[in-house]
Amino acid sequence: MKLDEINLAIINHLRDGRIPFKRIADSLAISEGTVRARVKKLRNEGVLDITALVDPDAVPDKNIVLIGVRLQDMNLVKKGEEFSKLRGVISVCVVTGRFDLILTVMLSTDFTMLEFYTEEVAKLENVRSVETFVVYKSFNLKVPMTL
Repeated sequence: MKLDEINLAIINHLRDGRIPFKRIADSLAISEGTVRARVKKLRNEGVLDITALVDPDAVPDKNIVLIGVRLQDMNLVKKGEEFSKLRGVISVCVVTGRFDLILTVMLSTDFTMLEFYTEEVAKLENVRSVETFVVYKSFNLKVPMTL
């Protein structure tokens, strides 16, 4: 789906997910029904999610790790989709550089790094190596609660 100027303006207004559609419509000089229909279409097509995000530093017993993954084959998109379905995975990016994928994973005292690797990553084939980066402090990072 191509985003036009109105879709981008609506999305920009929705950075505060609690803003009423009526207020968005008034500021853009369009009808509330137009805003509602466009948001519905954006959500149905997977372009937009309206969700609560939290600062991971504020959540007790939760840790964020970034994981660089090197694969044995070049089927990057398929493998990225497989990783995205694993427990604890917040995001997966296909990247350039020494890694093929970068994962953002939320761990907890009930779901540790060892469990992530032995119970989740072990299910996948063609993983050559991984390198884990524990996030001690983040700035401007907001994540959905996954566990």
